[in-house]
Amino acid sequence: MKPQRSPKKISLNWIPFICLSFFTLGILFSNRLWVPPESNGQLLSQRRREQELQIVSGDCDTKKTPGQDSDVMGEVLKTHEAIQSLDKSVAMLEKQLAASRSSQEMDNGEASKVVSTLTRDGPPRKKVFMVIGINTAFSSRRRRDSVRETWMPQGEKLIKLEREKGIIIRFMIGHSATSNSILDRAIDSEEAQHKDFFRLEHVEGYHELSAKTKIFFSTAVAKWDAEFYVKVDDDVHVNLGMLATTLGRHRSKPRVYIGCMKSGPVLSSKNVKYHEPEYWKFGEEGNKYFRHATGQIYAISRELATYISINQPILHKYANEDVSLGAWFIGLEVEHIDDRNMCCGTPPDCEWKAQAGNVCVASFDWSCSGICKSVEKLKTVHKRCGEGDDAVWNTLL
Repeated sequence: MKPQRSPKKISLNWIPFICLSFFTLGILFSNRLWVPPESNGQLLSQRRREQELQIVSGDCDTKKTPGQDSDVMGEVLKTHEAIQSLDKSVAMLEKQLAASRSSQEMDNGEASKVVSTLTRDGPPRKKVFMVIGINTAFSSRRRRDSVRETWMPQGEKLIKLEREKGIIIRFMIGHSATSNSILDRAIDSEEAQHKDFFRLEHVEGYHELSAKTKIFFSTAVAKWDAEFYVKVDDDVHVNLGMLATTLGRHRSKPRVYIGCMKSGPVLSSKNVKYHEPEYWKFGEEGNKYFRHATGQIYAISRELATYISINQPILHKYANEDVSLGAWFIGLEVEHIDDRNMCCGTPPDCEWKAQAGNVCVASFDWSCSGICKSVEKLKTVHKRCGEGDDAVWNTLL
């Protein structure tokens, strides 16, 4: 019989080593098989997103047809065009609202005088084809009479012209610096006789022509809804039929500025007639002005007259009225129409053109900035260069 073996005892030196080994195995095992709840949730969310993307991608792939790309682009273009159309409509409404406000109540100072009480409280604006303002002064009674005796209809004919052709013609004039002066009373008497004045809230003065021009257009816009507004001097001959025909060719254009375009020198010398105090704004000495219509006669469309009415408090006035008007339009989308028929010379120039079948719109002498000695000469110009009294009545508008 074999003797019984006693169990081997583990040396105490191995116990720390064994414990460390089991601890290491436990950590490895737990990291592989046990996931913290937070990580598990993130994993599920990530898998869910991946599944959703797969579903959406698959849905798009199954539903898309070859023609759908062009259909989508077509819808995008239609939406873009609709937005542009809406923007234009909003802009037009804003412009009309501003024009209405300007005709009822101006903000301050000079602008508040633009619309008379009669205009504000009177009937709605009358739609007409054109409004012609003849610039005149207190001392120009004989000039006005010469115009009345030649190219401007009088009495019932003037009223008929407004009613049948939509053509308004008025002498435009302001008032004197002294209230109810003898000058103002003289105009009152003349108005009672002829009823052909357009009175402006403006103090008359040669050096105030730019301000008078602004006030004329603003007041005219408030009173008449015209397609065109015309300014002409009282020493210029006009053929009304040709003027109406010329403007009629541009009715479809929203912003037109029509006249004889020029670019004269900027005069820095103080002892000349057309001295420009702000000559330094136009660059080096000897420079010329930008293109603008000569001041004897020009026409602007409704939108431009409305623009002046709305913005007149901040429109800068240069020494020369025609330069001021050109400056107001220089930065706008405006079509400048250079029509040389609006600045013919007096006979024989306009007479030769009339005989050749090219009747002039307006005639004057460049050397006098109008017809020289117009009181004596206007009848001769009308006889030799006029279109005939019936021409304006036969004009198709």
